[in-house]
Amino acid sequence: MRRYNWAWGRYSAFGLAIAALVFAVDQAHKYWMIHVYEIAKRGKVSVAPYLDLVMVWNPGVSYGLLPQNSANGKLVLIGLSLVAAVALTLWLAHMVSRWTAASVGLIVGGALGNTVDRIVYGAVADFFSFHYASFSWYVFNIADVAIVAGVIGLLAESLFAGHKTVAKAP
Repeated sequence: MRRYNWAWGRYSAFGLAIAALVFAVDQAHKYWMIHVYEIAKRGKVSVAPYLDLVMVWNPGVSYGLLPQNSANGKLVLIGLSLVAAVALTLWLAHMVSRWTAASVGLIVGGALGNTVDRIVYGAVADFFSFHYASFSWYVFNIADVAIVAGVIGLLAESLFAGHKTVAKAP
């Protein structure tokens, strides 16, 4: 039986591969939208009756909360994101299922994708705007989708997976 240590486990490589894939797709999409498609020059582009492509720079966290326009504020968000990504990466060493490792990998890849935006641009690049009638949801990117999917995966694993059992008395 192979023994794993505190920093590397059975599903570490799998989770990190998912993170790398999410990171690469997110960064490639952002590069294409900003520098090739030039979404900022195009303004709002309607894709469907409920979906537009737009260019929004988010200086905060999810939903535009805690906007940080100062250099120190941006550094704090970058630092927190990196600490979270490292902590989640170390947590991968303790995963007991591919599902959980994939979920954590989605979160790590998305967090790193948004962190690179903060470093390179000073804010996170968001493009997808869902809306219906007068209701408009927040604008987001591929990294955000990965983070939300990862959190949903962890919640589903926690709520529905049969990995929790009651210990039998001796």
